Amino acid sequence: MPLSFNQSVIDEFRANQGKVGGPFEGGDLLLLTTTGARSGAEHTTPLGYVRDGDLLLVIGSAGGSHRHPAWYHNLLAHPMVRVEIGTQTYGAIAVPAEGERRDLLFERVVRAAPGYADYQAGTDRILPVVVLERSEPDAGAEAGATGATGAAAGAAAGPAAGPANLAEKLVEIHTWLRSQLGHVRREADAHFAARAAHQGPGAPPAPGLGLQLRQHCLAFCESLTFHHTSEDAHLFPALADQYPHLSDVLTRLADEHRTVARVQGELSALLADVGTADPDRFRTELDRMTVELTTHLDHEEEKLLPVLAGIPYPPVPPKP
Repeated sequence: MPLSFNQSVIDEFRANQGKVGGPFEGGDLLLLTTTGARSGAEHTTPLGYVRDGDLLLVIGSAGGSHRHPAWYHNLLAHPMVRVEIGTQTYGAIAVPAEGERRDLLFERVVRAAPGYADYQAGTDRILPVVVLERSEPDAGAEAGATGATGAAAGAAAGPAAGPANLAEKLVEIHTWLRSQLGHVRREADAHFAARAAHQGPGAPPAPGLGLQLRQHCLAFCESLTFHHTSEDAHLFPALADQYPHLSDVLTRLADEHRTVARVQGELSALLADVGTADPDRFRTELDRMTVELTTHLDHEEEKLLPVLAGIPYPPVPPKP
Protein backbone atom coordinates (compact mmCIF):
# COMPACT_ATOMS: atom_id res chain seq x y z
CA MET A 1 0.00 0.00 0.00
CA PRO A 2 1.63 3.31 -1.08
CA LEU A 3 2.65 5.55 1.80
CA SER A 4 0.61 8.51 0.53
CA PHE A 5 -2.52 6.36 0.32
CA ASN A 6 -1.79 4.94 3.77
CA GLN A 7 -1.56 8.42 5.23
CA SER A 8 -4.81 9.51 3.63
CA VAL A 9 -6.58 6.52 5.17
CA ILE A 10 -5.00 7.24 8.56
CA ASP A 11 -6.05 10.89 8.43
CA GLU A 12 -9.61 10.00 7.43
CA PHE A 13 -9.79 7.32 10.14
CA ARG A 14 -8.74 9.73 12.88
CA ALA A 15 -10.96 12.53 11.64
CA ASN A 16 -14.09 10.35 11.46
CA GLN A 17 -13.94 8.23 14.62
CA GLY A 18 -12.55 5.20 12.84
CA LYS A 19 -14.77 5.32 9.76
CA VAL A 20 -13.37 5.56 6.26
CA GLY A 21 -14.66 5.41 2.71
CA GLY A 22 -13.18 4.08 -0.50
CA PRO A 23 -12.10 0.42 -0.62
CA PHE A 24 -12.36 0.10 3.19
CA GLU A 25 -15.89 1.49 3.50
CA GLY A 26 -18.04 -0.69 5.73
CA GLY A 27 -15.13 -2.95 6.64
CA ASP A 28 -13.49 -3.57 9.99
CA LEU A 29 -10.37 -1.42 10.07
CA LEU A 30 -7.85 -0.53 12.76
CA LEU A 31 -4.62 1.42 12.90
CA LEU A 32 -1.58 -0.49 14.13
CA THR A 33 1.43 1.50 15.30
CA THR A 34 4.66 -0.47 15.55
CA THR A 35 8.23 0.47 16.41
CA GLY A 36 10.71 0.05 13.57
CA ALA A 37 12.88 -3.04 13.97
CA ARG A 38 15.97 -1.14 12.83
CA SER A 39 15.06 2.55 12.99
CA GLY A 40 13.19 2.59 16.29
CA ALA A 41 10.77 5.04 14.67
CA GLU A 42 7.00 4.74 14.82
CA HIS A 43 5.09 3.38 11.83
CA THR A 44 1.30 3.37 11.61
CA THR A 45 -0.48 1.03 9.20
CA PRO A 46 -4.22 0.65 8.44
CA LEU A 47 -5.19 -3.02 8.65
CA GLY A 48 -8.33 -5.06 8.36
CA TYR A 49 -9.08 -7.18 11.41
CA VAL A 50 -11.28 -10.04 12.57
CA ARG A 51 -12.53 -10.45 16.14
CA ASP A 52 -11.95 -13.68 18.03
CA GLY A 53 -13.72 -13.21 21.34
CA ASP A 54 -11.91 -10.41 23.17
CA LEU A 55 -8.92 -10.65 20.82
CA LEU A 56 -8.27 -8.97 17.49
CA LEU A 57 -6.63 -10.86 14.62
CA VAL A 58 -4.66 -9.20 11.83
CA ILE A 59 -3.12 -11.00 8.87
CA GLY A 60 0.31 -10.33 7.38
CA SER A 61 -1.03 -10.69 3.86
CA ALA A 62 0.73 -7.72 2.24
CA GLY A 63 -1.81 -8.05 -0.56
CA GLY A 64 -0.61 -11.56 -1.35
CA SER A 65 3.03 -10.51 -1.69
CA HIS A 66 5.76 -13.12 -1.37
CA ARG A 67 7.33 -11.16 1.51
CA HIS A 68 6.04 -10.46 4.97
CA PRO A 69 4.99 -6.81 5.47
CA ALA A 70 7.32 -4.43 7.29
CA TRP A 71 4.93 -4.05 10.22
CA TYR A 72 5.22 -7.79 10.89
CA HIS A 73 9.02 -7.63 11.12
CA ASN A 74 8.63 -4.62 13.42
CA LEU A 75 6.40 -6.40 15.92
CA LEU A 76 8.71 -9.40 16.02
CA ALA A 77 11.44 -7.06 17.24
CA HIS A 78 9.14 -4.91 19.42
CA PRO A 79 5.96 -6.74 20.51
CA MET A 80 4.50 -3.70 22.27
CA VAL A 81 2.21 -1.95 19.80
CA ARG A 82 -0.55 0.66 19.79
CA VAL A 83 -4.02 -0.09 18.46
CA GLU A 84 -6.57 2.49 17.33
CA ILE A 85 -10.04 1.11 16.71
CA GLY A 86 -13.12 3.29 16.45
CA THR A 87 -12.62 5.98 19.08
CA GLN A 88 -10.40 3.83 21.30
CA THR A 89 -6.61 3.84 21.54
CA TYR A 90 -4.77 1.32 23.69
CA GLY A 91 -1.55 -0.64 24.04
CA ALA A 92 -1.32 -4.29 23.07
CA ILE A 93 1.10 -7.18 22.84
CA ALA A 94 1.35 -8.60 19.31
CA VAL A 95 1.70 -12.38 19.32
CA PRO A 96 1.86 -14.31 16.02
CA ALA A 97 0.09 -17.65 16.29
CA GLU A 98 1.98 -20.83 15.46
CA GLY A 99 1.25 -24.36 14.33
CA GLU A 100 -2.23 -25.75 14.79
CA ARG A 101 -3.47 -22.61 16.53
CA ARG A 102 -2.40 -20.48 13.58
CA ASP A 103 -4.28 -22.77 11.17
CA LEU A 104 -7.45 -22.73 13.27
CA LEU A 105 -7.38 -18.94 13.61
CA PHE A 106 -6.75 -18.51 9.89
CA GLU A 107 -9.82 -20.63 9.17
CA ARG A 108 -11.88 -18.30 11.37
CA VAL A 109 -10.46 -15.29 9.57
CA VAL A 110 -11.30 -16.76 6.17
CA ARG A 111 -14.87 -17.46 7.24
CA ALA A 112 -15.24 -13.78 8.13
CA ALA A 113 -13.15 -12.39 5.25
CA PRO A 114 -12.81 -14.93 2.38
CA GLY A 115 -10.39 -12.72 0.45
CA TYR A 116 -7.52 -13.83 2.70
CA ALA A 117 -7.84 -17.34 1.26
CA ASP A 118 -7.08 -15.89 -2.17
CA TYR A 119 -4.02 -14.11 -0.81
CA GLN A 120 -2.78 -17.37 0.72
CA ALA A 121 -3.38 -19.28 -2.49
CA GLY A 122 -1.27 -16.79 -4.41
CA THR A 123 1.94 -17.20 -2.38
CA ASP A 124 4.12 -20.00 -1.01
CA ARG A 125 4.72 -18.23 2.30
CA ILE A 126 2.44 -18.92 5.24
CA LEU A 127 0.49 -15.74 5.96
CA PRO A 128 1.09 -14.76 9.60
CA VAL A 129 -1.92 -14.54 11.89
CA VAL A 130 -1.14 -12.00 14.62
CA VAL A 131 -3.16 -11.88 17.84
CA LEU A 132 -3.40 -8.43 19.43
CA GLU A 133 -3.73 -8.88 23.19
CA ARG A 134 -4.76 -5.79 25.08
CA SER A 135 -2.13 -4.82 27.65
CA GLU A 136 -2.82 -2.99 30.90
CA PRO A 137 -1.99 -0.65 32.56
CA ASP A 138 -0.29 2.15 30.63
CA ALA A 139 3.19 3.04 31.82
CA GLY A 140 3.60 5.41 28.91
CA ALA A 141 2.40 8.43 30.82
CA GLU A 142 5.29 8.19 33.30
CA ALA A 143 7.34 10.62 31.28
CA GLY A 144 4.55 12.08 29.19
CA ALA A 145 5.57 9.56 26.51
CA THR A 146 3.76 8.87 23.30
CA GLY A 147 4.38 6.24 20.70
CA ALA A 148 4.10 2.50 20.37
CA THR A 149 6.53 1.68 23.16
CA GLY A 150 5.26 4.31 25.57
CA ALA A 151 1.58 3.73 24.97
CA ALA A 152 2.05 0.01 24.87
CA ALA A 153 3.93 -0.27 28.11
CA GLY A 154 0.29 -0.90 29.04
CA ALA A 155 -3.16 0.49 28.39
CA ALA A 156 -5.58 2.81 30.12
CA ALA A 157 -6.79 1.76 33.53
CA GLY A 158 -10.19 0.88 32.06
CA PRO A 159 -13.66 2.13 32.89
CA ALA A 160 -12.82 2.72 36.57
CA ALA A 161 -11.36 6.02 37.67
CA GLY A 162 -7.66 6.34 36.96
CA PRO A 163 -4.96 6.95 39.56
CA ALA A 164 -5.33 10.19 41.49
CA ASN A 165 -1.69 10.52 42.46
CA LEU A 166 1.75 9.22 41.51
CA ALA A 167 1.69 6.65 44.31
CA GLU A 168 -1.40 5.00 42.81
CA LYS A 169 0.16 5.20 39.35
CA LEU A 170 3.36 3.53 40.53
CA VAL A 171 1.42 0.72 42.19
CA GLU A 172 -0.59 0.26 38.98
CA ILE A 173 2.59 -0.10 36.90
CA HIS A 174 4.26 -2.40 39.42
CA THR A 175 1.16 -4.61 39.57
CA TRP A 176 1.28 -4.97 35.80
CA LEU A 177 4.99 -5.85 35.83
CA ARG A 178 4.47 -8.47 38.53
CA SER A 179 1.54 -10.00 36.66
CA GLN A 180 3.47 -10.11 33.37
CA LEU A 181 6.42 -11.82 35.01
CA GLY A 182 4.04 -14.47 36.35
CA HIS A 183 2.53 -14.79 32.89
CA VAL A 184 5.97 -15.40 31.37
CA ARG A 185 6.64 -18.07 34.01
CA ARG A 186 3.44 -19.93 33.16
CA GLU A 187 4.15 -19.79 29.43
CA ALA A 188 7.73 -20.97 29.98
CA ASP A 189 6.46 -23.98 31.94
CA ALA A 190 3.92 -24.77 29.20
CA HIS A 191 6.54 -24.39 26.45
CA PHE A 192 9.12 -26.64 28.09
CA ALA A 193 6.48 -29.23 29.02
CA ALA A 194 5.36 -29.33 25.39
CA ARG A 195 8.94 -29.74 24.22
CA ALA A 196 9.54 -32.57 26.66
CA ALA A 197 6.42 -34.36 25.44
CA HIS A 198 7.57 -34.25 21.80
CA GLN A 199 11.01 -35.79 22.00
CA GLY A 200 12.42 -38.91 20.38
CA PRO A 201 12.54 -40.32 16.84
CA GLY A 202 9.38 -39.87 14.84
CA ALA A 203 7.79 -37.58 17.40
CA PRO A 204 5.39 -34.98 15.98
CA PRO A 205 6.44 -31.33 15.98
CA ALA A 206 6.21 -29.57 19.32
CA PRO A 207 3.17 -27.31 19.76
CA GLY A 208 3.79 -23.74 18.67
CA LEU A 209 4.46 -22.04 21.98
CA GLY A 210 8.01 -20.79 21.48
CA LEU A 211 7.10 -17.61 19.62
CA GLN A 212 4.31 -16.88 22.07
CA LEU A 213 6.74 -17.15 24.99
CA ARG A 214 9.30 -15.05 23.14
CA GLN A 215 6.83 -12.23 22.40
CA HIS A 216 5.52 -12.03 25.95
CA CYS A 217 9.01 -12.14 27.41
CA LEU A 218 10.22 -9.41 25.05
CA ALA A 219 7.14 -7.34 25.86
CA PHE A 220 7.84 -7.64 29.57
CA CYS A 221 11.50 -6.70 29.09
CA GLU A 222 10.60 -3.71 26.88
CA SER A 223 8.10 -2.44 29.42
CA LEU A 224 10.49 -2.89 32.32
CA THR A 225 13.28 -1.08 30.48
CA PHE A 226 10.95 1.79 29.57
CA HIS A 227 9.72 2.08 33.16
CA HIS A 228 13.20 2.15 34.68
CA THR A 229 14.57 4.49 32.01
CA SER A 230 11.70 6.90 32.67
CA GLU A 231 12.35 6.81 36.40
CA ASP A 232 16.09 7.38 35.97
CA ALA A 233 15.60 10.25 33.53
CA HIS A 234 12.55 11.99 34.99
CA LEU A 235 11.10 10.81 38.29
CA PHE A 236 14.25 10.30 40.34
CA PRO A 237 15.93 13.64 39.40
CA ALA A 238 12.69 15.50 40.17
CA LEU A 239 12.37 13.78 43.56
CA ALA A 240 16.04 14.43 44.34
CA ASP A 241 15.49 18.18 43.79
CA GLN A 242 12.32 18.38 45.88
CA TYR A 243 13.20 15.86 48.61
CA PRO A 244 16.97 15.94 49.33
CA HIS A 245 16.54 13.47 52.21
CA LEU A 246 15.74 10.79 49.62
CA SER A 247 19.15 11.07 47.96
CA ASP A 248 20.55 7.81 49.36
CA VAL A 249 17.29 5.96 48.63
CA LEU A 250 17.22 7.14 45.02
CA THR A 251 20.87 6.18 44.53
CA ARG A 252 20.17 2.68 45.79
CA LEU A 253 17.07 2.34 43.60
CA ALA A 254 19.08 3.39 40.55
CA ASP A 255 21.71 0.76 41.44
CA GLU A 256 18.94 -1.83 41.68
CA HIS A 257 17.83 -0.83 38.17
CA ARG A 258 21.27 -1.78 36.87
CA THR A 259 21.19 -5.11 38.71
CA VAL A 260 17.78 -5.95 37.26
CA ALA A 261 18.99 -4.88 33.82
CA ARG A 262 21.92 -7.32 33.96
CA VAL A 263 19.66 -10.23 34.83
CA GLN A 264 17.19 -9.11 32.19
CA GLY A 265 19.96 -9.09 29.58
CA GLU A 266 20.90 -12.67 30.37
CA LEU A 267 17.28 -13.73 30.15
CA SER A 268 16.85 -11.91 26.84
CA ALA A 269 19.94 -13.64 25.43
CA LEU A 270 18.27 -17.00 25.99
CA LEU A 271 15.38 -15.87 23.78
CA ALA A 272 17.67 -15.81 20.73
CA ASP A 273 16.68 -19.43 20.18
CA VAL A 274 13.98 -20.23 22.68
CA GLY A 275 13.20 -23.44 20.80
CA THR A 276 16.47 -24.97 21.97
CA ALA A 277 17.05 -23.01 25.18
CA ASP A 278 18.02 -25.13 28.15
CA PRO A 279 14.92 -25.33 30.39
CA ASP A 280 16.86 -25.38 33.67
CA ARG A 281 19.01 -22.40 32.71
CA PHE A 282 16.00 -20.42 31.45
CA ARG A 283 14.07 -21.09 34.66
CA THR A 284 17.13 -20.19 36.75
CA GLU A 285 17.43 -16.81 35.01
CA LEU A 286 13.68 -16.27 35.33
CA ASP A 287 13.88 -17.06 39.06
CA ARG A 288 16.75 -14.55 39.44
CA MET A 289 14.72 -11.92 37.59
CA THR A 290 11.69 -12.61 39.79
CA VAL A 291 13.65 -12.29 43.04
CA GLU A 292 15.59 -9.18 41.98
CA LEU A 293 12.58 -7.40 40.53
CA THR A 294 10.20 -8.27 43.37
CA THR A 295 12.74 -7.10 45.95
CA HIS A 296 13.28 -3.87 44.02
CA LEU A 297 9.58 -3.14 43.56
CA ASP A 298 8.84 -3.79 47.24
CA HIS A 299 11.71 -1.53 48.30
CA GLU A 300 10.67 1.27 45.95
CA GLU A 301 7.09 1.17 47.17
CA GLU A 302 8.18 1.20 50.82
CA LYS A 303 10.39 4.25 50.35
CA LEU A 304 8.58 6.32 47.72
CA LEU A 305 4.84 5.78 48.10
CA PRO A 306 4.47 8.12 51.10
CA VAL A 307 6.03 10.97 49.10
CA LEU A 308 4.35 10.16 45.80
CA ALA A 309 0.92 10.08 47.46
CA GLY A 310 1.13 13.86 47.75
CA ILE A 311 1.83 14.43 44.05
CA PRO A 312 -1.29 14.55 41.82
CA TYR A 313 -1.53 12.43 38.70
CA PRO A 314 -1.37 13.50 35.97
CA PRO A 315 1.24 15.96 37.27
CA VAL A 316 0.23 19.60 37.18
CA PRO A 317 2.47 21.40 34.66
CA PRO A 318 4.49 24.29 36.09
CA LYS A 319 3.19 27.77 35.46
CA PRO A 320 5.09 29.72 32.78
